[in-house]
Formats: sequence, C-alpha cells, structure tokens
Amino acid sequence: MPRNALLLLSRLLLAALFVPSGFHALSDIAGTTGYFAGLGLPLPTLAAWGTGLFELIAGLLILVGFQTRIAALLLAAFCIVAGFIGHYGQGGGDAMLTFLHSQMLMKDIAISGGFLALAIAGAGAWSADGRGEA
Repeated sequence: MPRNALLLLSRLLLAALFVPSGFHALSDIAGTTGYFAGLGLPLPTLAAWGTGLFELIAGLLILVGFQTRIAALLLAAFCIVAGFIGHYGQGGGDAMLTFLHSQMLMKDIAISGGFLALAIAGAGAWSADGRGEA
C-alpha cells in the first residue's frame, strides 16, 4: 500500500477515537464533569470543557492533516497524562478491575506511540499539510 494511503488511514483511525470522544464530552458536559470530579480532579467543569474541546479540535486537525506534527505531539502527551490520571492504580482492590485498568493504561500508551510515529512521518500528501506534495 502506498505511503500516502497508509498515512491517511493512520489519521482516520486515530481521529476516529478523538473526534467522537470530544463531541460526546461536550454534548454531556454534566456527565463529563461528574466523571472528572470522581477522579478527584480540581475544577472538574473546566477540565471537562478543556478536554472535550481539545479532543474534538485536535482530532479534527489529525483527520484533515493540518498542523499534524504539532497536534500529534500534543495528543501523544495527552494520552499518557489521561492514561495515568484515569487508569493508574484504579480498580479498588478488585483483581479484574485492576487488570482492566492496567490494560486501558497500556492502550493509552500504545496510542501515544501511534501519534509519535505520525508526528515523525507527517500527514502525507493527502492532507492539508501535504497540499502540493507528490
């Protein structure tokens, strides 16, 4: 498969996680705020709005391939931070919940790896960043 097709596919797959997540967070700000409050985050309403807007906007940037390297680096960092905040040490002593949270943490770390690879490779020719590339 050609390089540009794979980069487009990579962007589509990564954006498919963040665009709907950001939209959902913003469309249910009370639920998102409650979730963040349950995690013990300070200013959970501000965190909910900020997270929802970031996921939606950064996801759209990845999708269209605009400022891809910057958006990918920011999303890589976001995945690591969100993974540790949301999953590290969670489970409350229940072995299965602890295992599931550790798997979700590793998933977030793996997604950050995909974003780092995208930050290195760039968006490819089939993107806003790549207009005019061959």
